Amino acid sequence: MLENLISTGKKATRDGFGAGLHEIGQQNSEVVALCADLVGSLKMQAFIKDFPERFFQVGIAEANMMGIAAGLATGGKIPYTGTFANFSTGRVYDQIRQSIAYSHKNVKICASHAGVTLGEDGATHQILEDIGMMKMLPGMTVINPCDYNQTKAATIAIAKHYGPVYLRFGRPSWPIFTPEDQVFEIGKALLLSEGTDVSIFATGHMVWQAIEAAKALAQDGISCEIINIHTIKPLDEDAVLASAKKTGCVVSAEEHQRHGGLGDSIAQLLARAYPTPMEFVAVNDSFGESGKPFELMEKYGLGVSDVIQSVKTVLKRKA
Repeated sequence: MLENLISTGKKATRDGFGAGLHEIGQQNSEVVALCADLVGSLKMQAFIKDFPERFFQVGIAEANMMGIAAGLATGGKIPYTGTFANFSTGRVYDQIRQSIAYSHKNVKICASHAGVTLGEDGATHQILEDIGMMKMLPGMTVINPCDYNQTKAATIAIAKHYGPVYLRFGRPSWPIFTPEDQVFEIGKALLLSEGTDVSIFATGHMVWQAIEAAKALAQDGISCEIINIHTIKPLDEDAVLASAKKTGCVVSAEEHQRHGGLGDSIAQLLARAYPTPMEFVAVNDSFGESGKPFELMEKYGLGVSDVIQSVKTVLKRKA
């Protein structure tokens, strides 16, 4: 299976959001879109062109956007809000908690430019805490797809899920390696490659990094099981436990702070149900900085080499 995981091209996950939003807009007339002055960055132009009466440009007023979205949801609409991940969470956490999560409003919070791959805009925009912030809200579903195709499929799928959703995606062009015709199932992890020595649970951009690392490790005779955790909450506990029991050690990989993200969720599960040696590939208690996306990933411990090193470390602990 590992040899079949190849890139068929590159496109940003935010492009997948734009394509998915336009498609679900065609399918469901209750879908409406809101944006905080970042239409181009969120790739919402096609939706606006075809459904101008269902689009609301709120300007640089993100807190107001969340309040409007909650109101639209109360009226039976399915609002998709769009802005950068930093402004979708940190700037408006009170409004999300009080107006959306507390009353379980059917709002889809769509967050682009997450993580250090935002790049040159620097630390103030490179939010690395958003998954933790959002997964702690009761009833909030948290999704972090890995490529263009999966982001498009997720954007379409969340319209059919009743309740608040946080959909996270990124800025740079990224390898496309999942099927174009996939059906996205919320809360269902995807086994990308079977292995026997170590389980790598990855999310978002880090799924491709895990694939590249597994290919390199295979040359050393190390068999990696790769599982794409696109839904961080609810976590597919059965898939995590089955793989951990099979391989006996695990690595988590995410473009997020080590504290509060996917790795924390997996560690909590393993601590309760099946204590297992584990290593974390994530940003270690640090803000980012301005720079090129791939250089920042390397600097902040998110490179292919970091996944390889974590696998070798956890295998020693397993032994």
